[in-house]
Amino acid sequence: MRVAIVTESFLPTVNGVTNSVCRVLEHLRDRGHEAMVIAPAGKGPDRFAGFAVHRMPSVGYRQFPVGIPGPAMASLLAGFDPDVIHAASPLVLGAQAITAAQRMGVPSVAIFQTDMAKYAGRNGFGAAGTALVWKLIRKVHHNATLTLVPSEASRRDLERIGVQRVATWGRGVDSALYHPNRRTEQAAQELRARLAPDGEAIVGYVGRLAPEKELERLQALRRIRGMRLVLVGDGPARASLGRRLSGLDPVFLGTLRGEELATAYAAFDLFVHAGTTETFGQTLQEAHAAGLPVVAPAAGGPLDLVEHGVDGFLFDPRHDHSLRRAVLSLVEDPLLRARFGEAGRRAVVGRTWTHLGDELIAHYGAAAAAMPQPVGTLSASR
Repeated sequence: MRVAIVTESFLPTVNGVTNSVCRVLEHLRDRGHEAMVIAPAGKGPDRFAGFAVHRMPSVGYRQFPVGIPGPAMASLLAGFDPDVIHAASPLVLGAQAITAAQRMGVPSVAIFQTDMAKYAGRNGFGAAGTALVWKLIRKVHHNATLTLVPSEASRRDLERIGVQRVATWGRGVDSALYHPNRRTEQAAQELRARLAPDGEAIVGYVGRLAPEKELERLQALRRIRGMRLVLVGDGPARASLGRRLSGLDPVFLGTLRGEELATAYAAFDLFVHAGTTETFGQTLQEAHAAGLPVVAPAAGGPLDLVEHGVDGFLFDPRHDHSLRRAVLSLVEDPLLRARFGEAGRRAVVGRTWTHLGDELIAHYGAAAAAMPQPVGTLSASR
């Protein structure tokens, strides 16, 4: 199979969309398929997993490159002659790719991963701006052969605006890299000693530091005794968070990847997530794989990933004191943390990228089967 992946985000930008695309490319390589990537311009690699990466012109928006559609995309797609076009979190480049797929008579699979409408609302675009983004999302996904959503909350959002042909496709997690046994390794113990020299419970967050992550909610954790807040990641809200969370004396570790990120998870005692716009929540899965209890809002993707009272707590996002109570109960109870952490690990250990990659390839096949056959093909089969 020949798969053309058109993505709104790719290396060197690191986020959920980029990470998913990278894992998909590695799986396609391992299964013997051919692929190419079309992505916004950047200083990233021109090949990944052995496949060519083609760059489109882009403009910067809040430290994020936004690709600009142009005639070069149609030429690239025609030259590659794909069996399916995979549009990762389509909005700008992805919209053009899906239109190109229609013209070429090729199936397109759109991956709904970033809820741009809710992000627009969080970033001050107002009701009119949010409605406009929803309208664009509907148009883009209406034109796709198949849309894949990561959670039931996302499915409901798209069905509410009239998007049809929707199926669920989750995300894999590396349960070998993120493993509870890392807590006993020297690197994790040294990091714990540096972050919490008096034996405090470390409350950790991993992700982009941006307004839509709603990290200002963490102010509700002030004056919880025996707790240390640690944030991994970077983004446009870094400076303002330093001021708004100053009463918590948070530690900012910056962006970490690979072994360093796994060590950070191993140093945490519990994981907290505050944003209500997540379509999934990959870092929640990583935290569970590392054996950590998770505290997250009862909204969006976390509803599918956290079983309240079993492997973590879902707090009421309307009331920050609900977040405080959930974190406080885990800070004060090491045995509860251990029980929730074990349950979380059991819940995700089977969600490998190999399994999810094979599911995705099956979705490609379903999209191809849903395409109308050319008239000549129908006549010849009679």
